[in-house]
Amino acid sequence: MRTGHDLELVSVTKRYPGGAVAVDGVSHLFRAGSYVCLLGPSGCGKSSTLRMIAGHESVSEGAILLSGRDISALPPAQRGTAMMFQNYALVPHLSVIDNGAFSLKMKGVEAATRRKRAEAMLELVDMQPYGQRRPAQLSGGQQQRVALARALITDPQVLLLDEPLSALDPFLRVRMRAELKRLQRELGISFLHVTHGQDEALALADEIVVMNAARIEQAGPAREVFNAPRSEFVARFMGGHNVIALPQGRFALRADAVRLAPPGAGATEAVITGLEYQGAQVALSARIAGDQELLALIPEAAFYAHPKSPGQTVNLTWDAGQLHPLKH
Repeated sequence: MRTGHDLELVSVTKRYPGGAVAVDGVSHLFRAGSYVCLLGPSGCGKSSTLRMIAGHESVSEGAILLSGRDISALPPAQRGTAMMFQNYALVPHLSVIDNGAFSLKMKGVEAATRRKRAEAMLELVDMQPYGQRRPAQLSGGQQQRVALARALITDPQVLLLDEPLSALDPFLRVRMRAELKRLQRELGISFLHVTHGQDEALALADEIVVMNAARIEQAGPAREVFNAPRSEFVARFMGGHNVIALPQGRFALRADAVRLAPPGAGATEAVITGLEYQGAQVALSARIAGDQELLALIPEAAFYAHPKSPGQTVNLTWDAGQLHPLKH
């Protein structure tokens, strides 16, 4: 039996009527106190996995263990988990403080106790001054903070977050990433966060679990998954990589490892197909032998020292050690 508040999926499958399989025999151990991002494209099974952990979807086969206890058949309120939904699901006619205390009210906790606990949670997410407002009087970021307080008030062992930042504007999204990470560190509990945003996962996660076609494609520390993708799918989905076929095999090559070079040994001839100025760098798209596309991220100063144009032939190079072999 596992110790602590580890969460473990044991051959978990979700099969819908008609035979569609949303999650196919997934096994994984989520370590206690870690921030984990479930990452993948729409329809890969990440949200179904989260909803099964929460108890909002039934498990067709397999088991979900929390602290060594099988919680697969328990109702959501008895699992030791709490879920923050994508749309926040705040009750429109209730004040902020009453929304925060809602879960405790459903559990029959007396008014004074739940109010005191709700005030503490609102203070944790910097929303105490807004306690008497209604959700419609709050910004999207403020609504998210209230939803977080409501989820945390039950003192869960694992907080489940279903694309919690998707409704926010880009600037606020970055700010709230820092807030989520701060909260997770302060509370010391596991956060399991579903997203399809690679930048979001890299910024937040201790561990990234990449899902594809109802299964886990790769899992590991964020830097490891980005720098050492095991498959073509992971390399392409994480972004920032080229996938190229060479005589010695198929490889992932980081775009920022590709450099402009003078003609000579080791350089690869390429025709520029596109240029995109990105501030600190220029994204140079080119076509190389074998009709393969190659992306190079060139530092702005290096590019504009000798600027190039689409249609121009250039030479590209990279260190052999930057080629990462792909298993499939």
